[in-house]
Amino acid sequence: MDKRFIDAEFCEAQAGLSQHQIQQWRTQGFTFVRGLIPQALVSALIDIASDLFPSGGSEAAEHKSGFGSSGALVFPSSYFEFNEVTLHPNLLVVICQLLELDIHEIRLTQSDLWPKYGRVATGSLRDNSDQRMHVDYPNHCLTHPPIWQQPDAVELILYLSDYQDCAGSTALVPRNDDQDPAYRWPIIDSPGIAGKDFINDRSQAERYMAGISPGLGDWRSGLYAREQYVAYRPGDILFYRHDTWHRGTPLHLGARRFVQNMTFRKASSEWIGNLHPGWAWAAYRQDQSMERWIATCTVDQRTLLGFPQPGHEYWNHDLIMAVQARYGPHGFDAGPYLEQLKQ
Repeated sequence: MDKRFIDAEFCEAQAGLSQHQIQQWRTQGFTFVRGLIPQALVSALIDIASDLFPSGGSEAAEHKSGFGSSGALVFPSSYFEFNEVTLHPNLLVVICQLLELDIHEIRLTQSDLWPKYGRVATGSLRDNSDQRMHVDYPNHCLTHPPIWQQPDAVELILYLSDYQDCAGSTALVPRNDDQDPAYRWPIIDSPGIAGKDFINDRSQAERYMAGISPGLGDWRSGLYAREQYVAYRPGDILFYRHDTWHRGTPLHLGARRFVQNMTFRKASSEWIGNLHPGWAWAAYRQDQSMERWIATCTVDQRTLLGFPQPGHEYWNHDLIMAVQARYGPHGFDAGPYLEQLKQ
């Protein structure tokens, strides 16, 4: 069967998504867009990643499992460009649109940039070269996603490579409607959920699932028959959900692909956790890059991390002055918090 590729649709950067794109995410489970992040910032991030990670086909790349950035490009990073992309105003507009919330009602829970390499599969059950079809909620969420019409998180992939050079497109299964058999409830028909073994490699995972039940194996075969592939280019963004069926596909042998993964949740959805070490731990770094970031970023960007917004019940004059004492040497402006307290 020929692959069905999806091209990114342009969006007005500062205006965010069109109504068509918003509706596509809400009904089908994803939307794929271009033009949201300034190209100069995308290019700078590509240069940083290219310097940090082994080249494709190198001996060092052969020992990379494919997941994780090794810490250099996990939020908060000492690289300004990475942090700027993570909480870019254009991006935050879209998150607010998709979750239908104000900025102070949203929290960041993941941002990391990592390489995937085209290589011969290792044979490991956890090999990610050709992934099994899966949903992401089990390693983000302590519970189960709410009903489809009430999503509580947005996941996204910012692509920093070109699929024509790398292959390795993300494959997705669009949801048709409320009766779509691919999106039956509860969402447990995947390795690693409800007592099933965690197997990442596609061929081994599907043999295992068919062994549990021939009917289950047939049902999962139907997911692959419907999958569509993103024709990504540098700067394109795939917005999807914790309950969207998707998977990673193999890269060309010797290729290297960069992506940045991010997740934002409703502030009230505390059962969705940080996927990597929290922001406060970064304040232990000797370079104090986290403190400088907190001091100089926007009020909205701080709020995304859980920093109380102006007017929050946490604040009084003494606390504002105490926070000013902590971050003042790095350029913190307490003005918005003091002004709201006066009102």
